[in-house]
Amino acid sequence: MELYFPTELPERLAYLGACLLALHGLLQFALPSTALKLFGFSVGEVTPEGFATIRSNGGLQLGLGLTALFLAQDWTYLALGVAAAVSVLGRLVSLIFDRGVTARNIAYVLFQIVTAALPLGYVFGYF
Repeated sequence: MELYFPTELPERLAYLGACLLALHGLLQFALPSTALKLFGFSVGEVTPEGFATIRSNGGLQLGLGLTALFLAQDWTYLALGVAAAVSVLGRLVSLIFDRGVTARNIAYVLFQIVTAALPLGYVFGYF
């Protein structure tokens, strides 16, 4: 079995979205302390259960991204895009209700919008 790499630009953009999500998940899975600091948490207060949660979340993102990369089917890109879009929704709710309008949160929401838009744009024919 060989790894498929798309030849057309629209699918390459979806592939890039899957790569971004997989790398984001790998960071959380492999380096939870670094990820937590990057996300604005104070690592000294994190319990082992907290590290397990961040690793688990990273594993979910890594698995979803790798699945889209290995299968390279429209429905896997759709699942990836919908999951990332719901993640954007969660961050937007936090921006509104938690008074979380900070530069870091704005940067993360932009990253998540790109991660969601690339595969969804491909699946729905916008690219």
